[in-house]
Formats: sequence, C-alpha cells, structure tokens
Amino acid sequence: MQVLIVDDSQIMRKIIIGALKKCGVNDIIEASNGAEAIETLGKQTDIGLVLMDWNMPTMTGIDAVKKIRAANVKTPVVMVTTEAEKEKVIEAIKSGANDYLIKPFSPKDIQSKLEKFLQST
Repeated sequence: MQVLIVDDSQIMRKIIIGALKKCGVNDIIEASNGAEAIETLGKQTDIGLVLMDWNMPTMTGIDAVKKIRAANVKTPVVMVTTEAEKEKVIEAIKSGANDYLIKPFSPKDIQSKLEKFLQST
C-alpha cells in the first residue's frame, strides 16, 4: 500500500515514516501541507491511505480533507494531530476524515490504523 504523509514538520514526517517502515510499509510519499496533498492525490492514483496533520501553513489538514472529499476522492484519510478535543474529532469526521490518531502515538497505534484500512481495501 502506498501511503501519503502530510505534515509541515519534517521531523514528524520522519517519525511517521519510521513507524510505517516498522509495519512493513515502504511505499511512502510526503507532502508538507494540505495544498501539496491535494496536488499529489490528483497525480497519484495508487495512494491507499493518507495520514494528515491538522495544523499546517498554506492549507490546513481539515481544509484539505474537505477539498479532497469535494473532489470525490475516496482514499481513506486519518487525521494525525495534537487536536484531541472531542469537538475536533467530530469536526474531522464530519469533514470526511475516516479516522483519527492523536499525537504522540506509538508504532503500534499506526499499525492498528493500517490494519483497519488494509482490511477494508
């Protein structure tokens, strides 16, 4: 499965890449904001999962999710964020996110999300 990691922090992208590699995922693409994510999803048709940060410059993750869903892109999106309030989780799901992962997380947390979406594909 090809995974798109969207986070403005290069360090966080490296942490997520490390967790994905521990889960056996090596086909990874990176974007540093929501606009880049939308552009990448428009060019790459074989992305199986998007791990999207919420707070980013240029375009936030939540705005990107809304645009992705408005473009009828069905790729599963997991918000990976420090936004842990119940209202934020509800907002993300209503906007089209498929799931939510709160930072900090463990490689096992990433693995459980991967398994969930591997089973549904």
